[in-house]
Amino acid sequence: LGFTGSLAEISVAAVHPSFCRFVQQVAAINALEPLMRSLTDTQLAEQTLRFRDILAGNSHRIQDALNDILPEAFATVREASRRVLGMRHFDSQLVGGMVLHEGQIAEMATGEGKTLVAVLAAYLNALPGTLTNPPSLLPSSS
Repeated sequence: LGFTGSLAEISVAAVHPSFCRFVQQVAAINALEPLMRSLTDTQLAEQTLRFRDILAGNSHRIQDALNDILPEAFATVREASRRVLGMRHFDSQLVGGMVLHEGQIAEMATGEGKTLVAVLAAYLNALPGTLTNPPSLLPSSS
């Protein structure tokens, strides 16, 4: 599957069953890379407006809608990072962003790109215009 970063070293049999879903999502994100690279800076920025329109039409199922647009949103962030910072997210960092989006903890060592990982989940979860915390991490209001 052409993984880059530390994903190439992971034994699929030794990981959580969610890993197979993450692998599929990474493949979808990678498939979008040529399209994202072909967009102008303006077109890339307009992706955010398009995502917000999609989410506005799906406000009754916002979490499902976020999951649906995740590959495109992550591909958009990856391309913006490449252009602005000169840093392209590795596949393992994309998985880390998915883990954070699901409200789980992603443990990473120094130098593995925690900031790049956090931006993926923060961007996706900020699109609805609400808090960036995944719903599962919000305190209950009692």
